[in-house]
Amino acid sequence: MTISITSSTSAPEKVKADMLAIPVYEGRELGVGGELARAACGGAGLDAFMVGAGFEGKVGSTITVPVSNGGVAAAAITFVGLGKREAVTLDTLRRAAAAVARRANKVTTVATTLLGAGPEGADSGSVAQAVAEGVHLGAYEFLRYKPEGKPTSLTKVVALGGGNAAVVKAVKAGLARGSAIAGAVIRARDLVNEPGGSLSAVDFAADAVKVGKASGLKVTVLDEAAIKRLKLGGLLGVNRGSTEPPRFVKLEYVPPKQAKGNLALVGKGVTFDSGGLSLKTADGMETMKTDMSGAAAVLAAMSVLSAIDCRVKVTGYIPLTDNMPSGSAVKPGDVLRIRNGKTVEVLNTDAEGRLILADALSLAVEDEPEAIIDLATLTGACMVALGSDIAGLFASHDGWGQQVKAAADRTAESMWPMPMPEFYKPLIVSDVADIKNSGAGRYGGAITAALFLREFVGSVPWVHLDIAGPARAASDGAYNRKGGTGFAVRTLVELCCSYSKP
Repeated sequence: MTISITSSTSAPEKVKADMLAIPVYEGRELGVGGELARAACGGAGLDAFMVGAGFEGKVGSTITVPVSNGGVAAAAITFVGLGKREAVTLDTLRRAAAAVARRANKVTTVATTLLGAGPEGADSGSVAQAVAEGVHLGAYEFLRYKPEGKPTSLTKVVALGGGNAAVVKAVKAGLARGSAIAGAVIRARDLVNEPGGSLSAVDFAADAVKVGKASGLKVTVLDEAAIKRLKLGGLLGVNRGSTEPPRFVKLEYVPPKQAKGNLALVGKGVTFDSGGLSLKTADGMETMKTDMSGAAAVLAAMSVLSAIDCRVKVTGYIPLTDNMPSGSAVKPGDVLRIRNGKTVEVLNTDAEGRLILADALSLAVEDEPEAIIDLATLTGACMVALGSDIAGLFASHDGWGQQVKAAADRTAESMWPMPMPEFYKPLIVSDVADIKNSGAGRYGGAITAALFLREFVGSVPWVHLDIAGPARAASDGAYNRKGGTGFAVRTLVELCCSYSKP
């Protein structure tokens, strides 16, 4: 169900809607439109009602009260918490808007005064963008395989707020931008939530062609024969155990005006990871349809660049395969030769993501970008270090790492800089090849994986994001649903649009 988000300068009491959403700060301090809502909902009795329901105005909390005294065109009023007034951020608004969308899943239209609750100093466009993102992401559901599932009934949200002509224009642009970016996140979520049995490498590549055609991207798909000609030994090695052929997708976005930079995005695309002959446990395989989250993020982020008028040239590289055990599968001890000529001893076939990324990074370097960022659900070790909500950020170039971190901070996607010390490099030295794909010992697995990838980027400024934790949510959150989150899509879009050469 598509939700239309528009703006209006009309007074809250005059807007016809099934529900009017009003912000409330911690301690039940009413925000914009609050006194009007109080009068419409019984006056002084409203506070007692909230107290009895345990509503304090904490971030994302909601309570709905029917209109009893008239005075507004809406049938009911939902109060949504923003927490402490001085602590409100753009992400607070995103979370609040998501809560409103979920609360309103059984009505058709909602009007809200959340635009007037932005943090001090925030511009109107950014506030509107956060609200739009929250509405779309909060309303998201993956119901493709639930024919009896009930999608949200919400089809229209009206964001209320006044101002001069410049403010009105900024709000409209912000709502449109937020809706477009949220749509990209939803695209990524849908891909990640799709079962591995119905999203093979061939299927993903076909979807990328459709997305590219609709989004102004040039899409090149390499089949198995082309992959062999290009000597992508890592991708071919991982694919050896599969009955499904591999694919390699290259996406190119060229801005209509002179490009302000040249950036490469690389996404891990393992459509299902059994571990290969180093077989995972049954429990370990349950969520492995999500092992292409990096690829989904790259495709989704690039799909929106034209719509938001990004001025940077961006090229995406997506290696695609599943990782399966069979008589033809790569064996522990086998040696593969990557595109750049380096040889890799494969000691753990479940450390396959770095093998296909090695080929993709090598191809990216050959195209001479100014900077590279890769995204991969790469290691459980990163989750041990940082938990399930924070991505690990490894950088070969301090300035480039700081630029990525700043973009992530602006979008409220949590990432933490991780070390990549040279003295750990002996842990990936092989006895029979240039390097091995699994570090020695139990510890530092996320670091040795990053050190492995660094072997394939040369001198190009590079950042590796290990998104194994936040790519998937174990339960519903502020504006995530259980399952694929579309993590890093918003960071990539922000990074592409704000990019400066490291």
